[in-house]
Amino acid sequence: MREIKGIDNFSSECPTIVTIGTFDGVHKGHQKILKKLTSEAKKYNLKSVVLTFFPHPRTVLNPKFPLKLINTIEERIELVSKSNVDFIIIHPFDKSFSDLHPEEFVESLLVKKLNIKKILIGYDHRFGKNRKAGIKDLELFGSKYNFDVLEIGVKEVNNISISSTKIRNSIIEGDFNKVYSFLGYDLMISGKVIKGNAIGRTIGFPTANLKIDNDYKLIPKNGVYLITAILDKKKYYGMMNIGIKPTLNKKKQSIEVNFFELKKDLYGKIITVFMLQFIRNEIKFNSLEDLKNQIRIDKKTCEAIINKVN
Repeated sequence: MREIKGIDNFSSECPTIVTIGTFDGVHKGHQKILKKLTSEAKKYNLKSVVLTFFPHPRTVLNPKFPLKLINTIEERIELVSKSNVDFIIIHPFDKSFSDLHPEEFVESLLVKKLNIKKILIGYDHRFGKNRKAGIKDLELFGSKYNFDVLEIGVKEVNNISISSTKIRNSIIEGDFNKVYSFLGYDLMISGKVIKGNAIGRTIGFPTANLKIDNDYKLIPKNGVYLITAILDKKKYYGMMNIGIKPTLNKKKQSIEVNFFELKKDLYGKIITVFMLQFIRNEIKFNSLEDLKNQIRIDKKTCEAIINKVN
């Protein structure tokens, strides 16, 4: 798969089949669309193209209420690449782009830039200024500019019964069984390991403190989680704490991971952890010793879950 930054940088002599969307989560519904896209591309000897946008349109059009996303743009690209599409175009979404007249969007971008011959789109897809154009308009443009419109029908969409909003709500609630059932993979969180206050080390539970650079990434609620990570091609389990560490009278949220069987120095490394299960809410303890005792209990809880899985 080739990654293209902006429609203007796309060039292909071969005609294309295109699908358009934000694809946040690249969930099972998205995966079904991508599978159909590549199947149709192969059937009609076309190049498969995913046209997606960054930043998220809602963030641009409603900046007072910015949307937290399931995936960073890097994660989205990686997940789409697993579907074996030929191209992913990440087009910058801004106010001027949102103001394009529907026919201008179709003619100047889809037809002239992408050399489109087929478009795969949901029955409720809206596009153009004020999102005033829909599937019927697209079919009229298809007749005029010689491309076919393949509609993902209401029955097909409803049968999937998945939405990015449902997934976001499940992440916030810490329901990772439901998250996995929607996504088909474990939610990932990536960050750079930075130095912390080393309290964990002093109580026998050293932690890797993660700095998340993407402020639009949706972070689960405060609490303790069972996680896993692949480091140097080896799988490690651990506990992640998300929160403000009230026992230590901290106020700034931090994300810390205690790996059970890892002794390596991780400072400066970028690691990706996968969320497996919510263990408990964040609690303020009366003393550091009480906190230490609870962490021991948390670890035993995690190990019991791991033993059931393995």
